[in-house]
Amino acid sequence: MTELRFDNRVVVVTGAGAGLGRAYALLFASRGASVVVNDLGGGRHGDGKSSQAADNVVAEIQKNGGKAVADYNSVVDGAKIIKTAIDTFGRVDVVVNNAGILKDKSFAKMSESDWDLIQDVHVKGAFKTTQAAWPYFCKQNYGKVIFTSSNSGLCGNFGQTNYSTAKMGLVGFANTLAIEGAKKNICINVIVPTAASRLTEDIIPPDLFKQLKPELIAPIVFWLCHEKCNESGSVIESAIGWVRKCGMVRSSGCILRKNLDDIVTPENVQENWSDIVDMTSAKHASNMEEIVGDQMNIIDDLKSGVSKRKIDDNVIYNNYNGRDGILYALGVGATIQDPSDLRYLYENHENFALLPTYYIIFGVLGCMKNPIISNALPDLQINPVNTLHGEQYLEIYKVLPVEAKVKTVYKVVDVLDKGKGIVVLVQHDTFDANSEEKLSTGQMSVYIVGVSGFQGKRTSPHIIPIIDPPNRNPDASVTQKTTTDQAALYRLSGDLNPLHIDSNVAIMAGYKRPILHGLCSLGFSTRHILNTYANGDPSLFKAIKVRFAKPVLPGETLRTDMWQNGNRIHFQTTIVETNIAVITGKFRKVIIKLKRNFYYLIAIWESAYIDLFSVKSKVTPTVSTPIANNNDLKSNAVFDTMKDYVKANPDQTKKVNAIFLYNITVNGNPKAQWTLDLKKGDVYKGQPTSGKANTTLTIEDKDMMDIATGKINPQVAFMQGKLKITGNIMLTQKLKTLMEMNKAKL
Repeated sequence: MTELRFDNRVVVVTGAGAGLGRAYALLFASRGASVVVNDLGGGRHGDGKSSQAADNVVAEIQKNGGKAVADYNSVVDGAKIIKTAIDTFGRVDVVVNNAGILKDKSFAKMSESDWDLIQDVHVKGAFKTTQAAWPYFCKQNYGKVIFTSSNSGLCGNFGQTNYSTAKMGLVGFANTLAIEGAKKNICINVIVPTAASRLTEDIIPPDLFKQLKPELIAPIVFWLCHEKCNESGSVIESAIGWVRKCGMVRSSGCILRKNLDDIVTPENVQENWSDIVDMTSAKHASNMEEIVGDQMNIIDDLKSGVSKRKIDDNVIYNNYNGRDGILYALGVGATIQDPSDLRYLYENHENFALLPTYYIIFGVLGCMKNPIISNALPDLQINPVNTLHGEQYLEIYKVLPVEAKVKTVYKVVDVLDKGKGIVVLVQHDTFDANSEEKLSTGQMSVYIVGVSGFQGKRTSPHIIPIIDPPNRNPDASVTQKTTTDQAALYRLSGDLNPLHIDSNVAIMAGYKRPILHGLCSLGFSTRHILNTYANGDPSLFKAIKVRFAKPVLPGETLRTDMWQNGNRIHFQTTIVETNIAVITGKFRKVIIKLKRNFYYLIAIWESAYIDLFSVKSKVTPTVSTPIANNNDLKSNAVFDTMKDYVKANPDQTKKVNAIFLYNITVNGNPKAQWTLDLKKGDVYKGQPTSGKANTTLTIEDKDMMDIATGKINPQVAFMQGKLKITGNIMLTQKLKTLMEMNKAKL
């Protein structure tokens, strides 16, 4: 096994003059680290000061060929310690907060100074030193921090209220700091050591004291600080060569009232106390999202009239009615302008119905409210910002009631290693809560980015497959524009992820502004397909399978392209303004073996699909017209004029040295594409035949004519939303000559 090294890394160890700190410093230095050996040189009660302790360790490191510098500052002056690292070695990579003192007294006899001194050294000292290093960690996108807790903090110990409070405070400190540091690749962990030191020499029995060698704990801290270790937010206990991870757990608990209108009485508590404190099925409490999710789950149970039920992490009860169905339909674009949608929007409609994809929401609620994934992977630190909804399957077993009490049961069926992350397959089955009749089954693929080292399998027999579509142009297309408030409306159906409404969260996730839920786009496509191939009848819906490829911004236009193959309708959903596919199947690589061991690699596109019980296509589908054959557009004259100018002035146009792609639409529907290849000096219909477009412009046919004839300024068209531009927007300034030439000729 390759030796773990710390070459070119700078490590700060506080309280490194003896005991654990000395063991840490020596080990880091022996593996190539430059070490700042900090020690005030005081006694174990915080009295006195001396440089000898730090100097002795530095001398020992240097004698062994290592690099080290002494620092004699108090940890309360942590900025001075970090300054020593920067001034001497030019950087800092690791901070091990090890310094500590004792001031033991029973609570009744403890003075305020006894309390403050301990909090200053242990908590404030760790705060000041770590905070001073934090800007350097953020700038270099790397850092490791160790806080030192104690079993006195985790379990309590007589005479140590001040010490145990400080030590448990460091656990809370680390929990939050690990969350804040995740985006900058800063890992925070807590070590709970039991080692022979000046702080424990008169507490631990002599025979045990001899075995508690600091050198047995140093390798654990070393590993937690190594660049190959991704552990963060963990509490690690170690002694005598033994190590384990610690965590808070919660009992399953008990609901004390029957519904939201009931009160809780002391007698309710007394009656249910044995269930409340029953820890036989206790679960790990890993983050605030799970705790809030449990509380929301309880509210749902009370709405459903479920009482005195132990909270089951794998089950959620939901109570929905017609109003919820109407809200969902509005959230996925249903409108009274489309007569087929009225059945989803009006409770007195003769065919009032629930859109079947409403049941997909129950799958999302399970992963948001319940710790099902973290329970299945207890050692995994999940950052919600890095968690993506990859694929979704839903199958309906009967016509869904417009109102019902249902329960959904969740199960992690597999975990896959995708190299840069993992995929967790979650099955969600929904039942009628009263009759136990199964209403639907679904499967979510949850992609967790940035989780490495799993080294598991890459495929699973449990994945619901996606099937090859027919090899032809779409049989039908439906286009519909989303509203700027689409995400805000859709989230009211239960998917309350702030990514879809909070700009700060969206920016943290890498987006310029909040994005639309993938399941909202799925709902749009489902309506389009039902209206096209099922005469708008949701009872014909059987199943859906999709893959979410790219995000949609509220306000963009969605186009659902459809291919019929029997009762299966393949489809792909695309953003009209950018021509980017957002709901697809996937590309599958296939290797074909030919003669003489010659192999041929091809990629097969597999589409999303909806299965219907039968097809009733009374609605005339919008058959897509090949873009290249659309010759009735007024803007064609504009591009013909451009083509003549470009051919007549090749040297002038090639100076632009860029490729422009125009998407021409009529009433929001794509009608033609034109390429201005000003690298080669050519203008032609269709997409670029060589290279990619530097700039893409989307505009209505009539607006293109207005710009070309000077009736509207291009900048005004852009500000009014008539002209949409993606890519290098500054390049469009170079089209001024072409536009002015069109104005003269047209």
